[in-house]
Amino acid sequence: MKFADRWPPVPAGILIGISMLLAFAVAGRGIGASGAMTRFVAWVQHGLFPIATEQSVYFGKYFADGAHPLNDYVSFLVAGLLVGSFVAAWLAGELRVEVLRGPRSSVAYRLVLALGGGVLAGFSARLARGCTSGQGLVGGAELSVGAWVFLMCIFAGGWMGAWFVRKQWI
Repeated sequence: MKFADRWPPVPAGILIGISMLLAFAVAGRGIGASGAMTRFVAWVQHGLFPIATEQSVYFGKYFADGAHPLNDYVSFLVAGLLVGSFVAAWLAGELRVEVLRGPRSSVAYRLVLALGGGVLAGFSARLARGCTSGQGLVGGAELSVGAWVFLMCIFAGGWMGAWFVRKQWI
């Protein structure tokens, strides 16, 4: 199977819905990836500054009662996504290291934009109390008003932001 042979959107959406239902049935809560990064940062920070991390209002809860921050299903979810993506690309013959960019941007500029966008998206996910998968998929499926506002803002922000970066791709 080549990369161009993608799944049709309806069966893919149905499988996402089934995976959300399974997450609720097995873990008692929905899926979401941003929590795994927060747990990873808490773990790294604890390795560098253990006392300050345990006393932190924000990160201390991940170590309450001797808990390990990476011992949560979202950490395993993200690890599985990384391994599964690697295996899928390898089996499809599409595994390669490359930086996709437009003809008007250098590799370094594209990587700086990607890093800046990733940091902004990560900060925003914590500020919004959930990432696109947690807020959008789970919250949207639960008909949460906040999740629907979040989704509308995501689409509006993407539409407005495209004006600034479109020249990099044409």
